[in-house]
Amino acid sequence: MGYTLIALEDKILSLYPEIEKYGITTRFSFDDEKNAWVIRFDKGGVSRYAFLDKKDADDCIDGNICIYLGTLIGFYVKEIERELTGRNFVAA
Repeated sequence: MGYTLIALEDKILSLYPEIEKYGITTRFSFDDEKNAWVIRFDKGGVSRYAFLDKKDADDCIDGNICIYLGTLIGFYVKEIERELTGRNFVAA
């Protein structure tokens, strides 16, 4: 399936609005060796990374929510907020 990095980023941000809701920025790149997209999540100097294999990325483009990525994003939102504030964080 052919799509651009921007199309994938837009699709993931639309499937997981909590990324932007909590002010987390993303950067996408493709790792040829792993045949996977690398997604970097940043906020306030705190970074986390996720790998999204090509098949899961293709599914995301088709509008299917990736359970692994969704779970990881939820965890990263909480972890980043906790690291920045020093408090436990409950997503609203």
